[in-house]
Amino acid sequence: MSATEKLIVARAQQGDPAAFEALVDMHAQYVYNLALRVVQNPAEAEDLAQEAFLRAWRGLPAFRGQSKFSTWLYRIVTNLCYNHLPRIKRELASLVPDEEAIGLPDEYQSPEQSVLNAELRTHLHNVIEGLPESFRLLVTLRHLQGMSYKEISKVTGMPLGTVKTGLYRARQMLKIALENYEVKYG
Repeated sequence: MSATEKLIVARAQQGDPAAFEALVDMHAQYVYNLALRVVQNPAEAEDLAQEAFLRAWRGLPAFRGQSKFSTWLYRIVTNLCYNHLPRIKRELASLVPDEEAIGLPDEYQSPEQSVLNAELRTHLHNVIEGLPESFRLLVTLRHLQGMSYKEISKVTGMPLGTVKTGLYRARQMLKIALENYEVKYG
């Protein structure tokens, strides 16, 4: 958390609505996108985002700053999504760490994949949208929100190994979908 954000959080904790509005402006798009990725419904995602900020405002005096504000806020959104779609938590909890997932590198895209054309990006976006909610949540937090495995573990409340396993499995699904795409259109 930057020094500026720490100052804004401190002002918001003291009840400054303008400071909290600044925090909302800083994080609104990320909160909405996270909720949208999970629930796949813009109206529900908007409701969840608003509820997340309402809960953040109410809980802000108890925020201790031991983690980044964004991590704390994403935890609120994730919990709301869990409440909205209870099977996500069950799916994540059912994951058992695989031996091969423990030492995974953080990045899975090859240089060739980073230059995807628009058609392939659309296909990949559709594949991500089709992932089970638990995997879609992990992919969103890791690759779209840029969170580390440790931050994802804090946000979801899942053990680090479960996060790695879930991301590994999601990547395998994405890899298969991309390979099938290449075979079909390559």
